[in-house]
Amino acid sequence: MTETTRRSVVLGAGGLGVTALLTACGGGEPAAQGPAAESPAAKPSGSPAAEKGAALAKVADIPVGGGKVFKDEKVVVTQPKAGEFKAFASLCTHRGCDVDSVADGVIVCPCHGSKFAIADGSVTDGPAPKPLEKKAIKVEGGSILLG
Repeated sequence: MTETTRRSVVLGAGGLGVTALLTACGGGEPAAQGPAAESPAAKPSGSPAAEKGAALAKVADIPVGGGKVFKDEKVVVTQPKAGEFKAFASLCTHRGCDVDSVADGVIVCPCHGSKFAIADGSVTDGPAPKPLEKKAIKVEGGSILLG
């Protein structure tokens, strides 16, 4: 006949606590920022620039050697050299976090420290495994347009 001892009860409860802790601290994607967290069809446009061809910014808004992140549109626009504008998806290729700043010639992801070159979106500092996805923009009449 088996006897339930205080030791087996304490060990069992401790095991459940550790399991719950590990599950809560698991290495999954950030809840609100993962690539599959929201479907395009379910997401409202959020701003007029979310539509293809809409004005995103004025060229004067994007500093030479820097850039600007447009959260609602999920895009980052850079100006590596005077008059040369580039655009990339603002989702980090490591875990899908949103990049949040452009400084010192790199696009920075705050989650794990990945950095990307403003000229071509290539990884300059990991852990991101691949470059940022390129996005199409046009410059017309002093404005930067999506698509």
